[in-house]
Order: sequence, then C-alpha cells, then structure tokens
Amino acid sequence: MKKVLAIALALVMALSAVAFAMTRDEAAEVAASVTETTTDQSLSATPYVSVIKSVQGSVVGVNNYQNYSYNNYDNGFGFGYGFGFGYGNRGNRSTETVERLAATGSGVVVYNELIITNYHVVENATRLTISVPGGEEEFDGTLLAYDETADLAAVYVPGLDIAPVQLGDSDQLQVGEYAICIGNPLMDEFAGTVTMGIISALNREISSTTTTDRYGLKTKVTNTMIQTDAAINSGNSGGGLFNVQGQLMGIPSIKYSGQTSSGATIEGIGLAIPINTAKPIISEAIVMLLTGDYSKADDVSGNNQTVSTDKPMLGVSGSMVTSENYYLVYAGLLPTGMLVTEVTEGSPAALAGIKPYDVIVEVDGQIASTFTAIRGALDAHSFGDTIMVKVYRLEGLENAETTDDLGEGEYVTMMVNLFDFDNAT
Repeated sequence: MKKVLAIALALVMALSAVAFAMTRDEAAEVAASVTETTTDQSLSATPYVSVIKSVQGSVVGVNNYQNYSYNNYDNGFGFGYGFGFGYGNRGNRSTETVERLAATGSGVVVYNELIITNYHVVENATRLTISVPGGEEEFDGTLLAYDETADLAAVYVPGLDIAPVQLGDSDQLQVGEYAICIGNPLMDEFAGTVTMGIISALNREISSTTTTDRYGLKTKVTNTMIQTDAAINSGNSGGGLFNVQGQLMGIPSIKYSGQTSSGATIEGIGLAIPINTAKPIISEAIVMLLTGDYSKADDVSGNNQTVSTDKPMLGVSGSMVTSENYYLVYAGLLPTGMLVTEVTEGSPAALAGIKPYDVIVEVDGQIASTFTAIRGALDAHSFGDTIMVKVYRLEGLENAETTDDLGEGEYVTMMVNLFDFDNAT
C-alpha cells in the first residue's frame, strides 16, 4: 500500500512539473483560449434595442441660465436679490449682476429645430441653451409657447440638425405595456440615460402647489398624469417616455421617492405628462415657426421708473418685480408685475383706487410683465378712454419685516379713466 501511494505521489509531482514547464508562448495560447471571446449581438438583442437607437439621439439637454443681482445689504431672508423686501426703492446701492446655470433638464425634438420640455425646466431663464448627445456645442434656444399649469414648454433652436421623433397617441396607452424613459439625469454627466419599466397606471390626478397663475402667483392645480415604474431622476424632466414602437407617449416630470408622513417607503412611482396634453402647445409652436410669428420676449429691465409717454398716463411710479430681483415673487407670494411705490394725487390711478404697494399685473388685457408692456397698453388709447387695470394687493406688505407679518392677498380689478392729466415727474 505504501508503495502504491509513493508511486501516485511521484506521478502528481511529475505532472505538476510538466504544467509549469510551458513556454510563455504556449501559456499565452492557453490564456487566449479563455479570454478571446465574442458575443453575437443578434442572439442577445431585444426588440427594444433598435427602438432606443432610433430615438436616443433626439433627446437633448436643456440648460437654464439666469441673471442674479447681488447688492451690498442683507434683506434678512437669505437672498440678495434686487430691491429688498417690502420696499420698491431704498435709495442708491451698488449691485452686481452675474449669470449662472440655474437648472438643467431634458427635451425631445418633435419638429425641425423645435423641442418640447417641461415649463419648470425653462422657468425664469434669461438665456436657454441646448446641448446635444455627444457634442460639445451648445445651441441657443427661444421659448415659443408654453402652458405653465400643464408644465409644458416648446423651445425653438435654430441650427439644431436632429431628426424629430414620432408622436404617439397617449389615449391608447395600456397598463402593463413597456415604457422606455430617456433623459439626462445629473446634467450631461449621464446624458442619454435609458431606463425601462411598464405603464403602472393611467389618468392619475396629481395636485401641485408649485404651479403659478398667469401673473406668477402660486396656485393649486390638478393634472392628469401617466404613472410608470421606469426610473426617473433629477434632470430627466422634459425628456421622453416612449413606447416599444419608438413613439413619444409622454414627458417625464415627477418622481415620488423616500417616505410618506406615515413612514411608508415609496419606490418606483414616476409620473409623465401625456403627449396628447402637449400636442396643442406643439401645434401652436409649429404654426408660429412656419408663419414667422414669433420673437424673443421683452427683457425685464429698469427699476423705479415712471410710466410716462405722450399718450395717456396712469400717474404711478414703481419698480418691476420678478423672481430674479424680489424675494416674494421668487417664493410665489407675489405675482410678477409693477410694484407701485408712488401714486400721484389727483391722477387717474389715484381716482380709480390704486394704492402704493399694489402690484399692477394687467393693463387693458395686457399682462404687465415689463414697463414696455404697460406703455404699449396705454399707447393704444386716447385721452378719455376707460381701461381695466388689475392689481394684486397683499395685506401688510408695506411694513412687513418677515413673511409672518403678511396677511391675505387678493386680485382687485379697477376701471381707470385716462383723462388728460399732467404728470409731473
């Protein structure tokens, strides 16, 4: 028995010696037989690979640049914007305006040089640029049409040479069918990210308190959304929710995550705006492009100006307040408009009941987003005409030191007679 064991041991040692006696070339051949492999894509491809390839390049990045004004005092609310809180004019102060990248999101090319995205992606932008997959160049974009309550916006991008996707019919979606989401989470770092899931539910009624009315005041609205378990992350907003035919069926907008107030954990709940909801905005933008009926929005500029022309005048002075220069507008507690700082005694505005610290939001049907808009509305009239002026009046605005000092706000509509009034300026 011992002799047999000795022979076996000797044989193992001999074989081991042979194994370690290979030349390097021989060993390389053995290694190559293990590592030099191929994969037949045709055997592992799914029907969705070609669909994703066909639409992935049509999903772009949207960059929202905004101008921020900083000054030499602290308004007590953690923001250095513009004219402080509660006052339209506190005297001369030095300010500095800096452009910064405020937000990024995604968009989908739906027509030649036209993309659809979320309104909250482009909101308050002083400049929009579009970044394309695999490219370093950014294209300038112009906001053409939008629906703030539906959270949708159409952006014109001259020179953008990317094929548009095909729109589907979101009314034909079925619970359980595959859903493909494409977008740019975390800016361009993860551009073109593809996630996949199913349509989890249809016609979800989602209430939002972040939407503002036409004047910039926060209001609560309810939108009907598509629910999916495909991953939606920050930066995916405005991207595409596609079906397996490669048709754009929705615009990803919201993701629920974390825990509820009861402690329940939430995962896999993403919401998208149905493409049928976006079609009116897309149609309007296409008509504007084909007819040439579009232009860049008026700049919001100038402060503490008096609306004064050779035409009828209201008899007010004030400052334009926006989310870029006034904290309460940024917070959604005041609408965008002209914050009245002075009403001249005996003027049309004074006789109509307009008061200091009213915010003029509309003049003769024209939204008062700029001094130019207000002047334009007045220039269209003659002395003796009567026009409608709408203001927002916030209780306690004149003397408030914090938001806790503010009361209730309301819109007040007044009829103003534009009689011949000599406004001393």
